Amino acid sequence: MPQYFKNRDLVVPGDILAEGRFRAGENTYRLGGKIYATRIGLVEYGRGVVSVIALRSNYEPRIGDTVVGAVVDIDLGSWRVDVGAPALAILNVPDAIGESFKQEMALPEIFDIGDVVVARVVKLNRDGTPILSTLGPGLGRVEEGRLVRMTPTKIPRLIGKKGSMVNMILKETGCQIVIGQNGVILVNCRDKEMEDLVVQVLEKIENEAHTTGLTNRIYGFIREMKEKGRDE
Repeated sequence: MPQYFKNRDLVVPGDILAEGRFRAGENTYRLGGKIYATRIGLVEYGRGVVSVIALRSNYEPRIGDTVVGAVVDIDLGSWRVDVGAPALAILNVPDAIGESFKQEMALPEIFDIGDVVVARVVKLNRDGTPILSTLGPGLGRVEEGRLVRMTPTKIPRLIGKKGSMVNMILKETGCQIVIGQNGVILVNCRDKEMEDLVVQVLEKIENEAHTTGLTNRIYGFIREMKEKGRDE
């Protein structure tokens, strides 16, 4: 089963990645027994599957995703939420408060335009429009914290294998972090300096997501910055 690149090599659309019994994974397609790239990114070979980790991409919603977005419009019985998807997401009243919509309801008192919400994608319409819910622990209006944006395809790097990266960051900083699969992260720290450090860490992960040994480097970076803070 020939493969034409090494793991984490940079590829561009149209590059032949492999042929034979490999299956076409994310951002690839099969044609005539060969697998080609559809995006600029890093090729990844594993367990008979060839994928490309896109360096830049829009958010493609999936059922079960946690997302962080802003309310941009209010309709009859629903809100429109911008989560960075091709279409604005819809949050219906029953999925927001667990009750049926009534004409006398004042929707802006529940969620108003400009409010930031943490929600879950519970359904995708036929046209791909995400349907959201804010029912459940940790979901709903964001009352405090700092928002940081990251390329959606790099979110798995922030999480790490079995949560290794994000759990390390939480342990070392003591901050609360809500990760939206749409690339919006909510950071909430008691200490502003620690909040600034977490933002620096997220920027570093964004810039170095394609490199190996990143978790260890981030750990070293956090420890170094904390030591500097103690010395000042």
